[in-house]
Amino acid sequence: MNAGAAQRLKVSQRQRVQRVAYPLVFAVILVAAWQGLVVGLELKPYLVPSPLLMMKTLVTHFGAFMLALSVTLKVTVLAFVVAVAVGVAVSFLFVQSRLVETTLFPYAILLQVTPIVAVAPLIIIWVKNPTAAMVLCAALVALFPIIANTTLGLRSVDPDLQAYFKMNGATRWQTLRRLRIPSALPYFFGGLRISSGLALIGAVVAEFVAGTGGTGAGLAYQVLQAGFMLDIPRMFAALLLISLTGVALFVVMAWLTRRYIGRWHASETSRD
Repeated sequence: MNAGAAQRLKVSQRQRVQRVAYPLVFAVILVAAWQGLVVGLELKPYLVPSPLLMMKTLVTHFGAFMLALSVTLKVTVLAFVVAVAVGVAVSFLFVQSRLVETTLFPYAILLQVTPIVAVAPLIIIWVKNPTAAMVLCAALVALFPIIANTTLGLRSVDPDLQAYFKMNGATRWQTLRRLRIPSALPYFFGGLRISSGLALIGAVVAEFVAGTGGTGAGLAYQVLQAGFMLDIPRMFAALLLISLTGVALFVVMAWLTRRYIGRWHASETSRD
């Protein structure tokens, strides 16, 4: 390995360490400040629990929290898969016909701007299976970024390359597979990062509306139950798990982005 390659490797490793270390250090500072304020101001647990009490509550109810997390994660993943499948199919349909895109895209926007809390009760009534209803609600929340980003990516092709493909007699399918899809991948993965978090939000909102309890209850029910009992530390613990789940989903989507386009696209290869 020459000196230049060794230096680039060293810089890359240092940047990877910084991407992890800096947020962790800042998180430690925030948690320490939170703990200090709660102790210093003698805040009651029913107002603001300390981080130590929140973690203690999480450990105490670990089994119930993990069961609830599995339920919420199941709804989130299923909704995300449905949103990706439908969103990609709709985007391919849009890019094949401007008439279809012009006709149907306003309705995709309508789905995005309609509050899910207003639509979810109707879906819960119409769809008898609670899990299927919650998956549908969450998928509606996560759908639009996939459609918008993938459609934009499929449209954002180099005109010169498009003319080159046409000059060489490429079919519509060949142009789609060899030109449009590779060009759309950065946009598509950007949509995945947005939609994964929205799927989690949609799942939690759907659980709130459905009000499911018992062994089939998710983290939203833990929040509701803790609120009814004024068990604020337990509520904070459930909210912490929801937040960490969202972060984990984003990290997975970021890893997939680096895995598939990290070697060639400027958004991932740039070191600035």
